[in-house]
Amino acid sequence: MSAGMKRVSVSDLQRMRSKGQPITMITAYDYPTAKLADAAGVPVILVGDSLGMVVLGYESTLPVTMEDMIHHGSAVARGAERAHVVVDMPFGSYQTGWKDALRNATRLMQETGCSSVKLEGGQRSAGIVERLVEAGIPVMGHVGLTPQSVNTMGGYKVQGRTPRDAVRVLNDAKALEEAGAYAIVLEVVPAIVAWRITERLSIPTIGIGAGPYCNGQVQVFHDMLGLDPDMDPRHARRFIEGGELIRNAISEYRDAVEDGSFPTPAESFFLDAAKRQHIEATLARHAHHSSGGADRAQPAPDSAHEGVDAEVAMLEQDEVT
Repeated sequence: MSAGMKRVSVSDLQRMRSKGQPITMITAYDYPTAKLADAAGVPVILVGDSLGMVVLGYESTLPVTMEDMIHHGSAVARGAERAHVVVDMPFGSYQTGWKDALRNATRLMQETGCSSVKLEGGQRSAGIVERLVEAGIPVMGHVGLTPQSVNTMGGYKVQGRTPRDAVRVLNDAKALEEAGAYAIVLEVVPAIVAWRITERLSIPTIGIGAGPYCNGQVQVFHDMLGLDPDMDPRHARRFIEGGELIRNAISEYRDAVEDGSFPTPAESFFLDAAKRQHIEATLARHAHHSSGGADRAQPAPDSAHEGVDAEVAMLEQDEVT
């Protein structure tokens, strides 16, 4: 972290909520993406277990491991100098009890350098959240649609669509707040439910598919930039058709390689005539000895360097020798 630069803290996020300042959160899974998000001024970066689907190609988040989260989380933490970095606890890392949860959360904090962890589940996870907070580990909660429970939910469906279910989601959020969570993600719930929960809580709510009334919003990096044409969730806005731009750039690169226009002399490294001749003579002798003297090494054709000596003169100062 640069000298004098202060990382966004849990207290900073609470102050943003108190002042009515919307909180922006975005996912990142590697060092360059984290650097870009940090430079854009995003205060919170989530290393989500969504990496299983958007980076690793799984059909759900369930196969993601602790090692995956540590690997990607540490890269993001190295890339973000100011943003608060929160890392998801993957499936199986906390469902087996608070002792396992504490051990795994401690690993995430120590081995990634993140600022906090996030876990899914409301009332059923409240006891674990309380234990982690007591141990000094900041925890962000996650209720509504919880992807790690997709099999029990019967798919990726809107939660809180009936009065009974809406009360359940509200109670889940309240239980996490009482357990000490510093913020809660509300995923894919009706806007009215998210509004009521935000109104009832004293900690920030971060919505994803939860309407405009939360204290902040989170989006998956790949969804927001349109990097995967097969992923187009209703709650995501594509701010750029990044997939198309990248695909076109790769096609242009392929064309340049195939038609011989890449690389140019400006994108290559050359030697002056004396050094070139010395190297060619050395390589020729090496080829001769390697073949046992059976084959006569042929000198490199002059055409290989025709027209480049002028380029060498211009690039001489930048030449790596």
